[in-house]
Amino acid sequence: MTNASGSLAVLRERYGERYRWLLLLSVMVGTMASIMSSTIVNVAIPDMSHYFALGQERAQWVTSGFMVATTVSMLTTPWLLSRYGYRATYVGAMLLLLVGGVGGGLARDFGLVLAARVAEGLAAGVVQPIPAVIILYAFQPHEQGRASGIFGMGVVLAPAIGPSMGGLLVDWFGWRSIFFMVVPLCLASLWLAYKFVPVTAPGGVEANRQGQALDWRGLLLGTVGTLCLLNGLVSLHGGSHVEAAGLLIGAVVAVACFIAWQRRLLRTGRKPLMDLRLFQYRQFAMGSVVAFIYGTALFGSTYLLPVFMQLGLELSASHVGTLMLPAGFVLAATIAVVGRLADRQPTHLLVSTGLGLLALSFGLMVFVGLGSSLWMLVAFAILGRIGLGFVLPSLNLGSMRPLDKSLISQGSSAIGFLRMLGGAAGVSLCGIVLEWRLGAHGASLTAGASNPARIAAFGETFLMLTFLCGLALVAAWQLRERQPD
Repeated sequence: MTNASGSLAVLRERYGERYRWLLLLSVMVGTMASIMSSTIVNVAIPDMSHYFALGQERAQWVTSGFMVATTVSMLTTPWLLSRYGYRATYVGAMLLLLVGGVGGGLARDFGLVLAARVAEGLAAGVVQPIPAVIILYAFQPHEQGRASGIFGMGVVLAPAIGPSMGGLLVDWFGWRSIFFMVVPLCLASLWLAYKFVPVTAPGGVEANRQGQALDWRGLLLGTVGTLCLLNGLVSLHGGSHVEAAGLLIGAVVAVACFIAWQRRLLRTGRKPLMDLRLFQYRQFAMGSVVAFIYGTALFGSTYLLPVFMQLGLELSASHVGTLMLPAGFVLAATIAVVGRLADRQPTHLLVSTGLGLLALSFGLMVFVGLGSSLWMLVAFAILGRIGLGFVLPSLNLGSMRPLDKSLISQGSSAIGFLRMLGGAAGVSLCGIVLEWRLGAHGASLTAGASNPARIAAFGETFLMLTFLCGLALVAAWQLRERQPD
């Protein structure tokens, strides 16, 4: 297909009014693959740790490495879309995700597994901001919430079904099998991309391959800052306090240099990696704060919950996946309903309701112990997923609707970057707090069977996530729109 026949105008004319939904379906499949690759590995971490004889800190880099790569590569999405257009950017990311999945499944060395996870993370980071850009460009304001709800419902079915299927695969075929689960989705997304995804850039303009070069200096500063932050958090426990202080100071310096460099590029008329004019919009600025804290709690719990079920409650990987399945379906249904509400109800009410329910679900985990009924665990997980269903379709739309059209792709990238940065920090933070509380209770995750001391350490880590959701609630209330005088 030539560039002309793959342009947005031609595809709209060919498929008519239904085209925007076909386009959304196409990117939804790829996003499902990227999210599945993010979450499904969690059920295999205990088996992988045993196979490679890894400690807790090294094992969590399977998740953290993915998160770091995703976080950093999100910053490149606006430049890639402008330079190469939707299709080339999307197809390139899907091919990289496919290679990462196959490579991870075949790897015989932990270093190669980690490299495959980084490749998957780079691909996921490029793909995940694209749907929000499409929704805000292709759909009218009165149907953006419905589009977000339908998209979100489809996307969350992947992580809902994924851990259940992944748990069974781990029990039956070993941890390697879970890497291959993304292969069918990647192949389907590539077929859909060549059929429905336009070659043009956001706004229907032609991609400009002779445009400005990527801001490599800004990308390097962002990468250094992210790595210093995460390694600094890890070094706070199990490492030297001097080393931790040095890394965290390095993170602050890198962020300060990043901001100064982005401002300089704006002043000189060049294209920055992150357009800081975004934060002049109050709703976007507050939404970014919520996204960071929410990401910390969400991804931290996504790492913590399967580990708690397996090493705290001593459930098998397949049992864990089965228990999490009902919550995933409830999340999908909630997103579909809240998506419609997002077109009519204030964003700050929906997001605050979701964060409150999420905080409550984490707090209730303190009451789950070795003698607890499994229905309690399922009920608390469902409560948390209902909370997520209120936040997911509302936060991006409420934060980005006030933006100028020219800033939409930058806004989607920036808010995704901050959410994933919070998520990467959250995974490390949960690991650090868990190790700290295990030490305080004189327990460990490796010695013998589970006991009340180990359960108490998990409970206190869940309380930390409750506190984080409370902080996000304060910022969420600032998302309300100001009434004109």
